[in-house]
Amino acid sequence: MTLYPPSESAALLDGIRAFIEPAHVRTDPDSALTYGRDWTRLHTPNPLAVVLPGRIEQVQQLVRYANEHRLPLVPSGGRTGLSGAAVACQGEIVVSLERLNRILDFDPVDRSVTCQAGVVTEVVQNFARDHGLYYPVDFASRGSSQIGGNIATNAGGIKVIRYGLTRDWVTGLKVVTGRGDLLDLNRGLIKNATGYDLRHLFIGSEGTLGLIVEATLKLARPLREPSVLVLGVPDLNGIMAIYDLFRRKLELTAFEFFSELALRHVLNKGLHRPFDSETPYYVLIEFENPDGLHTDEALALFEQCAEQGWLADGVISQSEAQAKELWRLREDISESIAEHQPYKNDIAVRIARVPALLAEMDELLQREYPDFEVLWYGHIGDGNLHINILKPADRESAAFAKQCGTVSEHLFEALQRYGGSISAEHGVGLTKKPYLHYTRDEAEISYLRAIKQVFDPQGIMNPGKIFD
Repeated sequence: MTLYPPSESAALLDGIRAFIEPAHVRTDPDSALTYGRDWTRLHTPNPLAVVLPGRIEQVQQLVRYANEHRLPLVPSGGRTGLSGAAVACQGEIVVSLERLNRILDFDPVDRSVTCQAGVVTEVVQNFARDHGLYYPVDFASRGSSQIGGNIATNAGGIKVIRYGLTRDWVTGLKVVTGRGDLLDLNRGLIKNATGYDLRHLFIGSEGTLGLIVEATLKLARPLREPSVLVLGVPDLNGIMAIYDLFRRKLELTAFEFFSELALRHVLNKGLHRPFDSETPYYVLIEFENPDGLHTDEALALFEQCAEQGWLADGVISQSEAQAKELWRLREDISESIAEHQPYKNDIAVRIARVPALLAEMDELLQREYPDFEVLWYGHIGDGNLHINILKPADRESAAFAKQCGTVSEHLFEALQRYGGSISAEHGVGLTKKPYLHYTRDEAEISYLRAIKQVFDPQGIMNPGKIFD
């Protein structure tokens, strides 16, 4: 990709200002810093400019102009990702879709909503609730992530065991390809057996094939008075035994886990321990419980698990407010450890293999890195684990990052043996690109490259992400 000298860059940006309002073509340092990075904070942002189109026609014009002048484009949503997919550090043009932020249509019969890519996830959730429905893709960053970014990373979150991933809720997409063509994919249909479903290529593509500009999303009926259990678990095998028993008897909407070490950081921020005793691990279980219909059954399952020695203590929510407070024990972990500059990894294995992988990695980390504080938490009900290693206070950031790179090699080698994935939710981006071969073989990667060549022949769409 060509990097232009300053005088030529100025002329190129003037060309963009001819079809996008000058106020929305930004070159100031604050915009570069804000829009040029995501939550990884591992790369120094260095975009040529930040461009904020306000209409689909402007997005098309920008992509065609970028093709003509070989300008690299980096899509930008809420920038809540943890893989570096939204990072612009090589003089790219950042394309923020935050001005494409309108809900366009609602169909109560289809139970669907059509919105632009820049609509914040929580706005869609609130819109659905206001219409007596429910958008179930949910995670802690709901208040800042955007629908386009959710789709580009196939976001998962805390309700996957019942509702699936973002992919399962997208019935239509409008995308501007790397060629500048506008494609209207699937048009909200439930059934459409007319060849390749290109919609699913763009879901999870991390902006490497084109720009998602509009989406039609399915909605569901609301959850009916969900109850939340938090259980203290002495060992890893007990977690999976509890999961197996509860999901046989109740339709679970969430099954999360976190360690005692992770819980302590949340408690330091003002939350209260759920019960007096401490255990190495905790699980959070959510299930529908209208009018307390399933309370007795849940308590009977609790007793059965206790008799088997799978749990040591527990609590069940008695109100909506208490359920939200219990959820904070899990959802506030990431924010509570941010000050420690954690190394993060987001991985997945088949559910039954979680305890063995976790035990193996715990043993390795304690042996090889005894001075690291390692926190585990995640969506264990769908095989998704988050590993967080906190930087020792006396360790330089560069030295810590180098050590964590070695941790990644150990972790991903184990994942390869267990048939897992190096990225469950946050994509590949820049941070996991060197490790893609642990999950995808060379034949698969060659097909991925060929697909990109079709949609983005000039290689302008988020270059350098996923693969080179």
